[in-house]
Amino acid sequence: MNIYQRIDQYKNKIDKHRPFEGEMLGQIRAYYRIGLTWSSNALEGNTLTESETKVLLEDGLTIGGKPLAHTFEAIGHAKAYDMMFTLLGKKMITEQDVLMMHRLFYENIEPEYSGKYRNLDVFISGSRYSVTEKSMIQPEMDLLFQWMNNERNKLHPVQFAAQLHKKFVFIHPFKDGNGRIARLLMNTALIQSGYLLAVIPPILRHEYIELLEKAHINDKPFEQFIAERVIESEKEIMRLLHIPLPKILTEE
Repeated sequence: MNIYQRIDQYKNKIDKHRPFEGEMLGQIRAYYRIGLTWSSNALEGNTLTESETKVLLEDGLTIGGKPLAHTFEAIGHAKAYDMMFTLLGKKMITEQDVLMMHRLFYENIEPEYSGKYRNLDVFISGSRYSVTEKSMIQPEMDLLFQWMNNERNKLHPVQFAAQLHKKFVFIHPFKDGNGRIARLLMNTALIQSGYLLAVIPPILRHEYIELLEKAHINDKPFEQFIAERVIESEKEIMRLLHIPLPKILTEE
């Protein structure tokens, strides 16, 4: 049994308890709103803890002694997360969706760059590979959306989501926030196809960055890494909903 078959076996068990509606849907969305916002920001150096992120987003209380930018990042990411769920009913992601997601995330940090492709060249610290030069961002993004439309139904949904993440990060279309938007787009693709979110905990930051770097040559380990994150989310939801694990997986 390969990893995608394992994912689908879990999904089939979870699907028997769908649709998640009302209070249950609200609890699941709120649960990941905190967890994904905290983890995705922490991967980029944000110093808010998970509990501080929860207090900020649920109670509206700012955290003393923390950089204001870190507060804006948490609030902005939560807004982009909420927007992600407005795309749940369709199986496509448009350029307008991507620009709006970045605007929501970045508008209180650098308004002049929010929701706009960068007009300056950048590089990724620690990477041996260059990102797309500014003059080629629009053509490369056009190709990305074309790839999404042409290839989505040819790949397993989790593989497609990992590939979308990788391709977007390699283009690096925005001045900042590319990693966070890449992870939101990846998760948008997942939930549109009925899968759970891939949450990357900060403790796996080194492995995550290393696999992304290696993905320039061989992206299979990165795909495997993302698939493993989806499996962990499935296990977590099954524990929360008291769904027993499939026997074949329990024995592994």
